[in-house]
Amino acid sequence: MGEQMFMKLRSQGEVYEKCPEVSRALVYQIVTKYLQYRKICARWVPRMLTDAHKAVRMGAALMFLERYERDGNVFLDQIVTGDEPWISHNTPTTKLQSMEWRHSQSPNKPHKFKQTASDRKLMATVFWDRQGVLLVDFMPRNTTINAEAYCATLRRLRKAIQNRRRGKHSRGIVLINDNARPHTARLTQTYN
Repeated sequence: MGEQMFMKLRSQGEVYEKCPEVSRALVYQIVTKYLQYRKICARWVPRMLTDAHKAVRMGAALMFLERYERDGNVFLDQIVTGDEPWISHNTPTTKLQSMEWRHSQSPNKPHKFKQTASDRKLMATVFWDRQGVLLVDFMPRNTTINAEAYCATLRRLRKAIQNRRRGKHSRGIVLINDNARPHTARLTQTYN
């Protein structure tokens, strides 16, 4: 069986059906050893991009390239970007660290309690430019990022830029965000 034919078939089961006279072990050996195929799992991605999304991203990338060609490093100095990662803020004790000396007849065993995921993580909004980090803003517990909270973070970012990068506001800022709802909300767009 040729490699072209195998590429059209989706699984080894289909190969077995097409060539019942060949043993499964031999088919497996041909596929893995000689054709050098291997199974690859699909990778999870947040969402599939439509052709329209891809076109918008391509347009933005081309616009940035044109601006860089025209303005060079001056344009790169204007870029500020940000993201909202989850930050783990505890360092759990290892099994070795939590060991205690006890007699074998001791009635109580030491206990170690599991923490919930929300106890161990905080959401932070981080902004940076090509010179380094401008602002790290931690969200209060049990709150979510909405347009109002994001605008408050943008106000803190404006102050951080004024304090850390004197004159950057007057030269102009290009803020790059993902398309999360708080970033694209009307309130946020009017604030910018």
